[in-house]
Amino acid sequence: MGKSQESFNKKEVRKKKEKRRKDKEDKRARKKNDGVKSTFDSMIAYVDEFGKLSATPPDPGKKTEIDPFSIELKITANKPGADSGYKRKGVVTTFNDSKGYGFIRDLASSQSVFVHRDNLLEAIKENNVVTFEIGRGPRGTTAKKVELFRDQPAPKELS
Repeated sequence: MGKSQESFNKKEVRKKKEKRRKDKEDKRARKKNDGVKSTFDSMIAYVDEFGKLSATPPDPGKKTEIDPFSIELKITANKPGADSGYKRKGVVTTFNDSKGYGFIRDLASSQSVFVHRDNLLEAIKENNVVTFEIGRGPRGTTAKKVELFRDQPAPKELS
């Protein structure tokens, strides 16, 4: 396509690209003329003992040896499989009876947990304090075995 058939917008885009290329060449030429050369050493950043970035290397006298086997690693993320069987306490923030689902705010972690009517042991409504277990649902963590919280366990009826 010849330049005579270019639209105004295409000409503007071409001019901007050419200007950027020209600016880049000028910048390269100025760096070359100034004699400032960036070296690998000028690009290195160091981390001090407090985790802050620094331009100076750390003092070898302050170095402390740490036994890597003494470091204890543990995961505290929400793992539903690890928590199964553990009763949690929470408040029902929302529950829609017609749709059959809602959310419970865990009092220990302030995490919002999904609850479905199939996992209820008794009827609940908003602002109820409930006990529940964390389980894995089709779309993530869900509350299982949800029942109203009582200070004393409810008496079991004899058949």
